[in-house]
Amino acid sequence: MNDDKPFYKHHVFFCLNEREGKDCRPSCAKSGAESAQKHAKQRIKELGLNGPGQVRINKAGCLDRCEEGPVVVIYPQGTWYTYVDNSDIDDIIDRHLVKGEVVERLKI
Repeated sequence: MNDDKPFYKHHVFFCLNEREGKDCRPSCAKSGAESAQKHAKQRIKELGLNGPGQVRINKAGCLDRCEEGPVVVIYPQGTWYTYVDNSDIDDIIDRHLVKGEVVERLKI
């Protein structure tokens, strides 16, 4: 194993944190984060981009950017995005993960 090269080309984390109570900060789970994460995972599989050396879509707990959410972060670049729906997720996949372009309109 080459220690200089990341195990995944892109490691994508979707915040799925859910807060309870009316006076708490917003939470990504209440903004459709779980369905967005599932959509991304399925789409990456359909494109044949999943697996070692490629793309990994993961669930995460609180990423502490609640007011900007829902949020997703892509490593090793450390690029943070917000999104509204699956078309935004598709844009992140098509442009960032496939073409290597930052999606400026969704970047936090």
